[in-house]
Amino acid sequence: MSADTHGFRKPIIELRDIEKIYRVGTELVRALRGVTLTIRENEYVAIMGPSGSGKSTLMNILGCLDIPTSGTYFLNGKDVAKLSQSKLARVRGRQIGFVFQTFELLPRTTALKNVQMPLMYTQSPNRKARAVAALTRVGLLDRAHHRPNQLSGGQKQRVAIARALAQEPDIILADEPTGNLDSATGEEIMNIFDSLHNEGQTIIVVTHEEVIAARCHRVIRLKDGLLATDTRNKELPISDFQLPTGSVTETATPVFA
Repeated sequence: MSADTHGFRKPIIELRDIEKIYRVGTELVRALRGVTLTIRENEYVAIMGPSGSGKSTLMNILGCLDIPTSGTYFLNGKDVAKLSQSKLARVRGRQIGFVFQTFELLPRTTALKNVQMPLMYTQSPNRKARAVAALTRVGLLDRAHHRPNQLSGGQKQRVAIARALAQEPDIILADEPTGNLDSATGEEIMNIFDSLHNEGQTIIVVTHEEVIAARCHRVIRLKDGLLATDTRNKELPISDFQLPTGSVTETATPVFA
């Protein structure tokens, strides 16, 4: 894993004073109000908050699906605000792998072709081989030629995860990935995320479920468009993460990027 000049895992996401304002009729709604945070390589982060907290807005900005009204967003050291629409599309296609609550699979297309689809848009080489490898990683190669209506909910989500993995992204961004699944199947999906994180993948999970957040190493909570708390669930090597002077690495201690 690469490191910055201080010997720590390098920042992959850097948000500084991010604001997002929407106009609703004659009113202005401040969905995000000065959010600042850093996420480093191989972090496993949950983003939580009640309805209206700004977590969906933050997810859209992190995924380059929307841009902030003000503030700066650096992704792998590049200022997202300065990227053209075509370059933003390339970022979404190559650097960010999306996993959605509703799977978002093409209904008349096999699992294998669903996994290959993003690779076609980015003109990636060896598309079939990469799709096969991704389905193998999630344990679903034997369902490669099944269509979504022939798959269970958990199998559909595995296909969605494979689709994200096939791009070999820097970040997996999962929006309520267990929201449409029963608890046992949700556990299976989270086991996949756990394994991917152990392999070095950076993962961000947007969730309202405390049991899901407890699986992550870091939990960011939003409230009224503000970053309310930023805590660490599990101990990680001090050498990997820069902590403020005088802080202690322990369960549920605040994290300051």
